[in-house]
Amino acid sequence: MPSALPIADPAPADGLLAPGPGAGDVPFGVYVHVPFCRVRCGYCDFNTYTASELRGVRRDDYAGHAVREIAFAAEVLDRSGVPRRPVSTVFFGGGTPTMLPASDLAMILRAVDDTWGILPGAEVTTEANPDSVDADSIATLQRAGFTRMSYGMQSAVPHVLATLDRTHDPERVPVVVDLAKQQGLDVSLDLIYSTPGESLDDWRTSLDQAIACAPDHVSAYSLIVEDGTAMGRAVSRGELPAPDDDLAADMYELADQVLGDAGYGWYEVSNWARGAEHASRHNLSYWKGHDWWGIGPGAHSAVAGTRWWNVKHPAAYANRVLEGVSPAAGRETLDDETRYVERVLLAARVRGELRTDELRREARGRVAGLIARGLVDGAAAVRGSIELTMSGRLLADAVVRDLLD
Repeated sequence: MPSALPIADPAPADGLLAPGPGAGDVPFGVYVHVPFCRVRCGYCDFNTYTASELRGVRRDDYAGHAVREIAFAAEVLDRSGVPRRPVSTVFFGGGTPTMLPASDLAMILRAVDDTWGILPGAEVTTEANPDSVDADSIATLQRAGFTRMSYGMQSAVPHVLATLDRTHDPERVPVVVDLAKQQGLDVSLDLIYSTPGESLDDWRTSLDQAIACAPDHVSAYSLIVEDGTAMGRAVSRGELPAPDDDLAADMYELADQVLGDAGYGWYEVSNWARGAEHASRHNLSYWKGHDWWGIGPGAHSAVAGTRWWNVKHPAAYANRVLEGVSPAAGRETLDDETRYVERVLLAARVRGELRTDELRREARGRVAGLIARGLVDGAAAVRGSIELTMSGRLLADAVVRDLLD
């Protein structure tokens, strides 16, 4: 979750919504942001805090604060007239959620279930660093109802991990993957490519070692050097080279080839799964425009046509929830134009998700040109959907611009 929050309308202290027609007609998920890390990685622009940055708030109190926001959320939705729906996905992100004891994560999940109910077969995921879990904590999570572990592997190459300021031992990754599998959990590995100083051979090594772990799902994200981060400052001073766009494209193509050969199919520009049943249903809910309530400092929510985001610092967040008022820092109501733009922007990234008949007439007229340029699959378009080719995935932003201009 990026640290910078948008500027929009003030959020009312009572948090009440003004739902329009059809509120409650889409699936409902819960995101829990756990904003704690042992160290701050040099590339990271997420809303995270190390122990020295907490300024008086205690990490041990976080689970209780999250449970309070869950109770507040239920009251807001009920008072706003948004129909209650059982939860279809829960995702604990960060930060490093597993910096908290597994029992704390279990307590938060239990509050979600007690408040709304969690659907049978729901996907319940937590992110984790390879050095932040062990056999006991994973077993506790499984008993609590977690179904999926998403490990931040990032790379298998020591010098790349060092540039990213990642502190885990790459040899720990297959160990924790196996521990999760022993508990019957799905496993996802998150990778980053185009790190300064990373070669194509380095990237192949990471891909090969990720595949050797036989995860159910792999995410691969091109590094973005954010202003204000330690890495951003090092690049601006010339101490690190900026990522090379051409090399990044080669790395993406290599990832798709290697993962495809190993039985992983792409379903979203940066995500591959060993069969559709292993795709991240929670992330798909964002791309498909479902509702979700975000719990925790800096967490974003989108329910019944209103989007809002919480105050960033854990101390400010704690003060709000303990006072019984909304922790939201700002909000916006999505109009029809914004909904359309976001639908095209997000759904175009998902394989087969955007239907051509959802596009406005002028946009439908541009599809033939995108096919001719090799950016959109012609056969899929005949079947009525927009599916990006390899070139289209590399130029996804340009495709979206064409569809929206």
